Amino acid sequence: MEKEYMLSPPRHSLTSSTHEQELLTKASGTSIKKIRRKEITLAYALLTPSILLFGLFLFYPLIKSVYLSLFLTDPQGRVAEFVGLDNFKQILVSDMFFKSFSNTMLFIVLTVPAGIAAALLLAALTHNRLKGMKVFRFIFSLPMAVSVGTGSMIWMILYHPTLGILNYFLHLIGIEPVQWLTDPKWAMLSIALMTVWMNLGFNYILILSGMQGVSDDIYDSTKIDGSGPIRTFFRITLPLISPTLFFTLVVSVIGSFQAFGQINILTKGGPMNSTNVMVYNIYQDAFINFRFGIGSAQALILFAIILLLTVAQFKFVEKKVHYQ
Repeated sequence: MEKEYMLSPPRHSLTSSTHEQELLTKASGTSIKKIRRKEITLAYALLTPSILLFGLFLFYPLIKSVYLSLFLTDPQGRVAEFVGLDNFKQILVSDMFFKSFSNTMLFIVLTVPAGIAAALLLAALTHNRLKGMKVFRFIFSLPMAVSVGTGSMIWMILYHPTLGILNYFLHLIGIEPVQWLTDPKWAMLSIALMTVWMNLGFNYILILSGMQGVSDDIYDSTKIDGSGPIRTFFRITLPLISPTLFFTLVVSVIGSFQAFGQINILTKGGPMNSTNVMVYNIYQDAFINFRFGIGSAQALILFAIILLLTVAQFKFVEKKVHYQ
């Protein structure tokens, strides 16, 4: 009986150990909460500069555009009269707005598929690790380092009706010179060709990076199975780089909607409004005619169009994207 009694621990020792465990649990919980508070405070402190920059250069202009879209402005650009949604109604019945919208869609059709296809072709040709390929990769990436203004001036010289090298080559093969920037039939195509070249470097780097991310073991397996280069490209490479192609597509469409610099330098929306895209039309209304209310309303409509098209791409096009 004495041995059994001695084996059972005292009641006060059980109570004290339980109390100590509760104290340790509370202390650890308090320390974890303090650590989390410090981490949250540090995170907000690090994010504050970015939030301020976004607020100053993104959120404030957006709120200001919504505000100005509800007003008419005087010739000096100052708010004159509240008109509510009349600016939007005026835009939606304007022939110039629909002309600029159709020009923008034509510009997207001419630039986005051609830009992605050209970059994909060049990336496929230079993907092999052969001697001298780094030189070609550097050359094909060069347009990315050229600004819109510099690129526009280069192509303005190329498009010159008498001194341009393009018309010189046409003359050599017996074709009449083309008025690249002054003929309504050729102006949009000329702007699109220059834009494809200007975006080629960025698209090429993206697609080449996607191709280099594909494991060499996959290509070795296809060679063992007897697959040729063309079959491998369409059956293996394209599905594996489809996320990169999808990203390039979304970015290219958004960039085409925002095209302005080359149009402002080369054609200024002409001739006969054949290159007057939506962003240039907004620029004319807001900063040339000082109709900031109309310009802000058009900017909001453009934002809504880009948002809807981007959502549609993610809803329908992304289904064909093969994520590894």
